[in-house]
Amino acid sequence: MDARRALRGWGGTSPSVATVHPAGDDADLVRLVTEAGRRGVLARGLGRSYGDAAQNGGGGVVDMTSRDRVLSVDTGTALVEVEAGVSLDQLMRLMLPLGLFVPVSPGTRQVTVGGAVAADIHGKNHHVDGSFGDHVVTMDLLCSDGEIRTLTPESELFWATVGGMGLTGLVLRATLRMKKVESAYCLVDTERCTNLDDLLARMTEGDHRYTYSVAWIDCLASGSSLGRSVLTRGWPATLEQLPPKLRDHALEFRPKQVAVAPPVFPSGMLNRATVAAFNEVWFRKAPRERRGEVQSIAAFFHPLDAVSRWNRIYGPKGFLQYQFVVPFGAEDTLRRCIEMLSDAGQASFLAVLKRFGAQGAGHLSFPTPGWTLALDIPLGAPILGGLLDRLDAEVIAAGGREYLAKDSRLSASEIAPMYPRLEQWRGIRKAADPDGVFTSDLARRLGL
Repeated sequence: MDARRALRGWGGTSPSVATVHPAGDDADLVRLVTEAGRRGVLARGLGRSYGDAAQNGGGGVVDMTSRDRVLSVDTGTALVEVEAGVSLDQLMRLMLPLGLFVPVSPGTRQVTVGGAVAADIHGKNHHVDGSFGDHVVTMDLLCSDGEIRTLTPESELFWATVGGMGLTGLVLRATLRMKKVESAYCLVDTERCTNLDDLLARMTEGDHRYTYSVAWIDCLASGSSLGRSVLTRGWPATLEQLPPKLRDHALEFRPKQVAVAPPVFPSGMLNRATVAAFNEVWFRKAPRERRGEVQSIAAFFHPLDAVSRWNRIYGPKGFLQYQFVVPFGAEDTLRRCIEMLSDAGQASFLAVLKRFGAQGAGHLSFPTPGWTLALDIPLGAPILGGLLDRLDAEVIAAGGREYLAKDSRLSASEIAPMYPRLEQWRGIRKAADPDGVFTSDLARRLGL
């Protein structure tokens, strides 16, 4: 049933009110699109973009989560056809027992396939396997004229849709090439790195030997410990690499939710003192070096999914995620950004560094070869706005960019230097949607 609702991103900021339509069949969606009012329409999945990317204040929003059927599976070719509302959680629960794993996973399973296409999500394996769009074989896109087009990677509209933040049409279905695996486990190597130089050297020298690589960084450390980190790298475990007790149920995948964060946390609970204490414990408890540890996929990829609504720990003011990438060779910029965060004492409960591989093929895809740092920062500090503006300037000057699926505050003037293919994307979008039917709060804020 259609309803007027205030929608927020995962960061809990900047709500806007839209008319939310539950997704019906194809004919119902065609009607919604072709009869959209002047404020347009937008697809929404599980709402895990951090800012306003899945909001359309004053317009229509289609809740795609009911379109969640798996339509076909071919274990021989590893091809799976799904509706856009299927979540990665659902896909893993159904496909891992068949020996198939999602080709790319972010830090949460609570993302729909449609959202994964729109944001061209990336994971710990980008340096090896690229981003989500690289594994989409075909997709069905409902366009503004009511036509449903089947797109392949040979189409410009395909790559305008991958990473296009839902602004080219409604993704209805997609065929994905999954990853064949022998177990629902990974073999994991963990190392403590004394500072940023140590971390970058280890990742540069050794990441090519691993399928997955990510580092947690203490952004409050300073001096000779600036950028001290815990580096975690691994690869899918084969049946023979598992201990005997796990082999009989090697493909079993039943992740558990251990807690639900209550809505009672005060703003300011995550501050410099509490985060510094957490960082000290987290760094010290990590082994100096541990090789070949067997970890479940849930533990290695999605530890926060064990706590439902974990975003509530930031309190009613919410938080933002700031994620940027700077090219290889711009390590001094990365260092200055971490120094700025440390000097300002701006607490980031979660700070992770990864290496990106090849340039994303999508016109607005975020990944480009280089170092990407993601920070969760609570709102409320008076210095935060100025600090982020200075970080923006460093990123732009280095030829880097920020992730639209995480952004909640950039201005229109900052997007063009970050995304050099923006005008090409605009041209393709204009041809597919000349009246701008598909729109969002993010699109209006950034002048997309």
